[in-house]
Amino acid sequence: MKTLVLVPTYNERENLPVLVADILTVPGTLVLVLDDQSPDGTGAVADALATAHPGRVDVLHRTGPRGLGVSYLEGFRRAIQTDADFVVQMDADLSHDPKYLPELIRVAAAGADLVIGSRYLNGISVVNWPLRRIILSTFANFYIRTVTGLGLRDITTGYRCWRRTALARLPLDQIVSDGYAFLLDVTFIAAVAGLRIVESPIIFVERRQGASKLSSGVLVESLVTPWKLILRHGRIRARSDGGSE
Repeated sequence: MKTLVLVPTYNERENLPVLVADILTVPGTLVLVLDDQSPDGTGAVADALATAHPGRVDVLHRTGPRGLGVSYLEGFRRAIQTDADFVVQMDADLSHDPKYLPELIRVAAAGADLVIGSRYLNGISVVNWPLRRIILSTFANFYIRTVTGLGLRDITTGYRCWRRTALARLPLDQIVSDGYAFLLDVTFIAAVAGLRIVESPIIFVERRQGASKLSSGVLVESLVTPWKLILRHGRIRARSDGGSE
């Protein structure tokens, strides 16, 4: 089986070599770096990694508007055209440990269309977060779950594994959100499309290098997006197995 790992980057030159090295220890993995015109030279670092690992690391130097959502949408469209069995989303800041990749892939291979690396499936599994950040994140997930009906503990996590054929079923042109709201948008669209969504536990570790991309604008968008989604598609009916339909 072949797994394509999408890694969006913006000023992650210190973290990227460490992450890529760890990802490539997992058999069958390929990496596509989605560099968002990083002014710190991350794109050049990514090119050097592609040269060092031909056939396993590739780089997409993005142009146009910056943002997590537009980066992932471009990566999704590229991934759908490959022969990969699975497509993984992973942050570049080392908060998503590649040691969980085999389990995410295993769950997807067992029949899940989307596997979410959940920080809240077994209590609160985060490291080095201040209390206010934990409260904000847990409240955001509760709020989104209540408004949308998505039967998931962690809707805002960015660590995910898709079955590529399931990802190809999504109407990507309907996804217009960016930032953390993009993660909700694509999850909701997946549930509307009838995909089987399963959570798998991870431990999230706050970034080691660089600055967080979280902003007040992103938080406001995350609060508004659930209402936009239910106005467009209606509320999701939660299933008893923890997924959504």
